[in-house]
Amino acid sequence: MEKKSDSPFFSPDAMQEERENLRAQNKTVVFTNGCFDILHVGHVSYLSFAKQQGDILIVGLNSDQSIKRIKGVYRPVVSEKDRASVLLALESVDYVIIFNEEEPASLIELLLPDVLVKGEDWAHYVSGRGVVEANGGCVVLAPMVKGHSSSDIIERIQKYYGAGPR
Repeated sequence: MEKKSDSPFFSPDAMQEERENLRAQNKTVVFTNGCFDILHVGHVSYLSFAKQQGDILIVGLNSDQSIKRIKGVYRPVVSEKDRASVLLALESVDYVIIFNEEEPASLIELLLPDVLVKGEDWAHYVSGRGVVEANGGCVVLAPMVKGHSSSDIIERIQKYYGAGPR
């Protein structure tokens, strides 16, 4: 499917309007979120799985500022604009919307996806679960590709090329 926006910066209001258009077309909308700092095979597998759960995949992308609050001042390694552009280049991703909060609960409430996907490592807490299920949607936990994370990649780089900041 062709991307709906050339800009990685899709506003919440514009995305809500597009969500209504997709609902009118009886499209099953899937939502997932994350930092996607250094894209790796685990991310690609995860996003492919998410896309298989419906017709349209919307990715909520943590902003640079929210990542700094979550992961520390040296993250993200890759800027939000570049992360959004890379995600939009993936066949599985239809839309990207950047959000500034640590978790996407308000964005999920605004968009009311039919399916909410989160990694199985988040089974204990899925932000937005209550509102999605209360509106007839479902939550699906994605299998994880073991041994792949942005943090692991950063640690390997530091090990081989110098410690740098931690």
